[in-house]
Amino acid sequence: MTPLEPDLVAAKAFILGAGRLVDRRRFAFHFEAGEAGDVVAAVRAYQNADGGFGNALEPDLRGTHSQPVPLELALALLDEVGDLAAEIVLRACDWLTSVSTASGGVPFVLPSVVEGPHAPWWVATGAASLNPTAGIAGILHKHDVRHAWVRDATEFCWEELAQSMDRLGAHDAASVLVFLEYVPERDRAEAVFARLAERLLGGLVTTDPSAGGDVKTPLALAPEPGRLAGRLFDDATIGAQLDALAAGQQDDGGWPLGWEPPSAAAVEEWRAFVTVESLRVLDAYGRLPPKAGQSSG
Repeated sequence: MTPLEPDLVAAKAFILGAGRLVDRRRFAFHFEAGEAGDVVAAVRAYQNADGGFGNALEPDLRGTHSQPVPLELALALLDEVGDLAAEIVLRACDWLTSVSTASGGVPFVLPSVVEGPHAPWWVATGAASLNPTAGIAGILHKHDVRHAWVRDATEFCWEELAQSMDRLGAHDAASVLVFLEYVPERDRAEAVFARLAERLLGGLVTTDPSAGGDVKTPLALAPEPGRLAGRLFDDATIGAQLDALAAGQQDDGGWPLGWEPPSAAAVEEWRAFVTVESLRVLDAYGRLPPKAGQSSG
């Protein structure tokens, strides 16, 4: 059976109708020879004067205040286009230092979350968390960013992983995987990955292509070939996941969500973001038609 090919024209129409400028530009970068600088400029607009990121870059957080998870997302978007602009990133690292706990990590969410609409699971505890500290540190290591925060956050991650592996949730594990993939201490990372793999395969990741809801799938952890988590899944598993992802495109051209965002605007923004993500994954695994000028051979 020939694998289902997504409708790229319908997906573009959906993104243009529902998406923010940053996701329009991401689509253009990946599928229409758009410029990385255009994506960087769109991300920069979400950065506050303090160097952090807010302003609903993470659509579940509607407030203006800087928060750690939107900063992680900003770095991921810059990494996506291969341009961790120094003037953005170094200011962001300074902000991270200002909100880190004595342990060297940052909390999942800061108390200022209450000053804007947000999903109910965003509750400030004051404690540093691997999610998003590990993911942020991982991206910065990938691009060899030198800043005192990276050093301190790395030590926090190692110490926390030694103590809390059995308490990691699926979202925590996704953040930790980014750290383990790019941290320079490779022998140490491989040893921790072996322990994390047991947790992932023990129930943190679902390999059922029909699973719904807010779950972590093999493609969420290995969105392109060659990623660290990809070692855990055979070709048949990845192929079934790709089939299900391609089939998930809805009649309006976009992909659905597995959770309930806090507002109608957030639903549309997230769906446009997830639509770009779905297309990126399918493209990375060769499930989209070749782009103009590319050979299919």
